[in-house]
Amino acid sequence: MDKIVKMTALVAPMDRANVDTDAIIPKQFLKSIKRTGFGPNLFDEWRYEDVGQPDSDNSNRPLRKEFVLNQPRYQDAKILLARENFGCGSSREHAPWALKDYGFDVVIAPSFADIFFNNCFKNGIMPLVLDEAIVDALFQEVFAQEGYALTVDLESQQIVKPNGDVIPFEIDSFRRHCLLNGLDDIGLTLAHKDDIKAYEEQRKKEAPWLFSHAG
Repeated sequence: MDKIVKMTALVAPMDRANVDTDAIIPKQFLKSIKRTGFGPNLFDEWRYEDVGQPDSDNSNRPLRKEFVLNQPRYQDAKILLARENFGCGSSREHAPWALKDYGFDVVIAPSFADIFFNNCFKNGIMPLVLDEAIVDALFQEVFAQEGYALTVDLESQQIVKPNGDVIPFEIDSFRRHCLLNGLDDIGLTLAHKDDIKAYEEQRKKEAPWLFSHAG
């Protein structure tokens, strides 16, 4: 998992409340568990005029030009600005996979659905909860200024706006540690690999029959 320390990136506004995981990545794409390749189908039903299918070529599909991710000014955005209860609905982990594969590293919203919120941290996305009034102000600024970018500094736990104003944010210390060091659940386990190996060697001596192979 890639580390998130400090980044300055373009912001894309998702000006809808209660965006559920079926909108983020529709159900037909849940057949794959590869974690990659979902970016072209992020917000598929809002992004395209037709119905997308797994493993299909998206390059020639008709686009809904009014949709935010299809507008030239928001291309290459890595920060998604959202409304309340983002990521509600089913608990599919494919939703953060699709956001990450598209290129989003940070999602800012007044509130998130709990399971989606937890899944973001496990997949290298930083979901930041800010006061609704602050989020409203950010939306107004994004719409008013093309090329609007924010600096998100996880070490200092603050967001810096283009005019230099600072927005502090709170984040769980353990989750902050994992993002700063690029540690998912597997990475956290492997950090203790020497202890695990030593334990297994000791168990082989204490209970060798557990490690024998029938044959």
